[in-house]
Amino acid sequence: MATYIELVNWTDQGVRNAKDTIKRAKAFAEAAQAMGVTVSSVKWTLGTYDLVVTLEAPDDETVTRMGLMLAQQGNVRTTTMRAFGEEEMARIIGGLK
Repeated sequence: MATYIELVNWTDQGVRNAKDTIKRAKAFAEAAQAMGVTVSSVKWTLGTYDLVVTLEAPDDETVTRMGLMLAQQGNVRTTTMRAFGEEEMARIIGGLK
């Protein structure tokens, strides 16, 4: 499974319904699981982003589908980044000369 980091900002709709954020996060994790994506962590943050989410998904297509499903609800906008663990990075740099 590949690891992804999602940087999340609430939309105006999401802010209006901020009191439901924990319930929405749990529903998101359940929907993601049904798509084959594991939500490893959800952190509410200060600063540029409102949440940071760590995910594990089988491939880019699956995590993109999950992101579109989330966006259709209208509460958040996301930026998704592929993240590499130490073992993956060792394989990547192993091919350098």
